[in-house]
Amino acid sequence: MCCDSKRRFLLLYATQKGQAKAIAEEISQQAGAHGLEADMHCISEMDKYNLETEKDPVVIVISTTGTGDPPDTARKFVKKIQDTTLPPDHFTHLQYGLLGLGDSEYMFFCNGGKTVDRRLQELGAQHFYDTGLADDCVGLELVVDPWIDGLWLALKKALLLQKEKEDMNNVVNAVSGSLSVAPPVMHELNLSSEVQNLKLEDEGARSSDVSSQKLDDINLEAPARNTEPSLVHSVPPVSQESLNVPVLPPEYIEVQFQDTHGENPHLSSLISEGTTFEVPVTKAVQLTREDAIKTALRLELDISNTVFYYQPGDAFRVVCPNNANEVEELLRILGLSEKGDDFVCVKVKQGTKKKGASRPQHIPERSTLKFILTWCLEIRAIPKKAFLRALVECTSDAGEKRRLQELCSRQGASDYTRFIRDSNVCFLDLLHAFPSCKPSLNLLIEHLPKLQARSYSVSSSNLYQPGKLCFVFNIVEFPPCPSRPVSRKGVCTGWLAELVAPLLHPNKNTLDTKGETSSTVKISIFHRPNNTFHLPADPSVPLMMVGPGTGISPFISFLQHRQKLREQHTDWEFGETWLFFGCRHQDRDYLFKDELRCFLENGTLTHLKVCFSRDSSPAEVAPPKYVQDVIRLYAKEVARVLLKERGYFYICGDKKHMADGVSDAVVDILSMEMETDRLEAMKILAMLREEKRYLQDVWS
Repeated sequence: MCCDSKRRFLLLYATQKGQAKAIAEEISQQAGAHGLEADMHCISEMDKYNLETEKDPVVIVISTTGTGDPPDTARKFVKKIQDTTLPPDHFTHLQYGLLGLGDSEYMFFCNGGKTVDRRLQELGAQHFYDTGLADDCVGLELVVDPWIDGLWLALKKALLLQKEKEDMNNVVNAVSGSLSVAPPVMHELNLSSEVQNLKLEDEGARSSDVSSQKLDDINLEAPARNTEPSLVHSVPPVSQESLNVPVLPPEYIEVQFQDTHGENPHLSSLISEGTTFEVPVTKAVQLTREDAIKTALRLELDISNTVFYYQPGDAFRVVCPNNANEVEELLRILGLSEKGDDFVCVKVKQGTKKKGASRPQHIPERSTLKFILTWCLEIRAIPKKAFLRALVECTSDAGEKRRLQELCSRQGASDYTRFIRDSNVCFLDLLHAFPSCKPSLNLLIEHLPKLQARSYSVSSSNLYQPGKLCFVFNIVEFPPCPSRPVSRKGVCTGWLAELVAPLLHPNKNTLDTKGETSSTVKISIFHRPNNTFHLPADPSVPLMMVGPGTGISPFISFLQHRQKLREQHTDWEFGETWLFFGCRHQDRDYLFKDELRCFLENGTLTHLKVCFSRDSSPAEVAPPKYVQDVIRLYAKEVARVLLKERGYFYICGDKKHMADGVSDAVVDILSMEMETDRLEAMKILAMLREEKRYLQDVWS
């Protein structure tokens, strides 16, 4: 079907870290080749679109954050459509397709997208295209790419049906308004032939949507000794194939250096998710021995002069910078070492072909270059394929250019996953691996996502320690790998460890005359409330807590709070409390050992069950190594608390290697104690989750 003019569809995205926006932009860029035009908006910009009156098809790309919440940018939208007074036919006029992004490492996979999808269906909206659910655990592109490929034909069918419906309505209106008694001539709608034309047209557009590149001009002869693929080297068949690479994204940002001076924006201006508080770190304690495999720190913050309020079980976020050495290295490679402290003005490039282009909200209009690279851009982010495609144009060496093309192509999808995604390769690693790549500053701002604040569980009770906020973390270590030959620490945990080093290891240079630290260390934080991971409202309800390693953090806040409530309300009835804790070595990384003993002695904690996975035992029957093994030893007690006494079960910590194992153990316990099959036990566990009595705060 020939298209005389661009046909519009509404494209909405809801993003937390930039993934959904990048995919929406890819859809918008491809639309033109299919004779379509995307009217793209962030879902939070509700003043720029109106679903109540929308006639054209709607495409929604939405991510999931936290333990299954819609992204922050979708909160107002979700609240609006969840209004219980809305009638079931509220959106009967609406036709939409939805692409959800998630990570199957987490319990509520793609729940942000599922929540919106389910509610739109309840309000009468209709799918014109099947919902796609992309899994970041295995690679979003495995679902995203084919979903976008199929979108165009579905959109054209939807637009065609819409046009035919409008034409029919026009005919009916014309007939009803006519005084003629002659019956109207009704033209038969030959929809099948129209759809066939659409298929032919779509295939032609798809071939022009990607660029196929022949390899005649590139020397593909690899040294005989180098037969294994790597980040910088490919092998057949990838090295000998014509490639389908993404459309080159249009540049839309212009960066101008300025001679003027001034001050950088305050960090609070970079945070849109909540009120930011700058608070001093008053204490830092290393909880693990020096020879422990992981180093765990506990920091205490003074929030007495703020209006920061939290409950045990809540989380909060720390605003952190990129590593200073990495920023300097990036400036050096880009040839901008002398310009780091120069002010730059960031604005939209005149004449850009990018529709609706605007300066990213996390980039200040005016600041120093170093400020942008330190506080605004996630320079550790894994580069997306669109970024790789843009870097191809900045690379002069033919072999390096070819390899970047392969890594962003469909033919090189497995190489991308293996050597970039799974290896945690970042932009700086690419610049080291492909030295002829010399990108401009505007590409960094266009393609690197916002530097995200890092989330931590509260490990204290304001009732127990008024005016204090404590949290626990391991210093994250990324060992070197073939694609990334240098080791790194976590962006935030590495920074925090360096920041509080004077508190951990005070010496005569950092102490004043009173023996106290002479300088105050401050960090910026903002609240991230947890709507479900809280103590039961009724203190008589029993609870079981599973928190190996730093997963114990929120349960320390639970126990501190419970102890204080017991002291203040001696007439209250308190349910029994269980804690299952595990670590590698009893004498190296048994976190909060003394505190837990005190909780046991004063009755706040009823049962403490611990295990040590790396300690040897002289016993004939080896003790259990992991918390899921210990839980199985107390099957009857677990079943009693969950089923008979309607208690609560909490899990905090690593999902893949612990939480899933605990869930399996609980399913086995339910199956055994109720004398039912495993499927029925899984349904019971699902019911407990629905009742918010089986709660998880996990990470991958």
